[in-house]
Amino acid sequence: MSKERKISVIVRSKDEERWIGHCLQSVLDHISVPEIIVVDNCSSDDTLSIVNTFQHDPMLNNHERYASTKVLTIEDYSPGRALNMGAKEASGDYILIISSHCVLRKIDLDMITQHLEDNIAVFGNQTPFYNGKRIGKRYIWSHFGEERVENMYSQMEERYFFHNAVSFFKKEDLINYPFDENLTGKEDRYWAQDVVEKGNTFMYEPDLRVDHHYTDNGNTWKGIG
Repeated sequence: MSKERKISVIVRSKDEERWIGHCLQSVLDHISVPEIIVVDNCSSDDTLSIVNTFQHDPMLNNHERYASTKVLTIEDYSPGRALNMGAKEASGDYILIISSHCVLRKIDLDMITQHLEDNIAVFGNQTPFYNGKRIGKRYIWSHFGEERVENMYSQMEERYFFHNAVSFFKKEDLINYPFDENLTGKEDRYWAQDVVEKGNTFMYEPDLRVDHHYTDNGNTWKGIG
């Protein structure tokens, strides 16, 4: 990074013991001293125990293996409400939202922050894995190509396409333009429609990359076979 910047990372979770450790480790591998905020929807497995293994002990000086980690419990859950809750608690100037079953593979923070000078948000490239097997980018995955796109529009969905499984914002923008808390899904698409109608732009950046792993409850996977 060309200059010091604080990144807050928001991760939603519910029974994500299989992947959340991989997700958080990948964040630590790519971002120096992040603030991690896990918004947990009453997990009943070992999700939170795994999250706690990443909590930084102030008596230790090893910031490469640990992070400032905060767990927020949400009972009246909706995707937008969880993300808005995390944004309000964030102390960083920039916010990364990442799915708890995504593994961060590539990020250029200088490039991302440059994008955010002119755009309200940046979302990244996803490679789908089904039980460990990389699968072809068909259906919804076909949106994640190798060309940079401003205000991506989906002919398939007939609306603007924004996906928050890996997405970056300035905190002030996410506070000023929160997600709709009444929606049970696709809150990111409706958010994109709203911000574009209000005169903003967002960017798809193919060099911001994650592996997106299948889970039974993963909304992105539903209906694609």
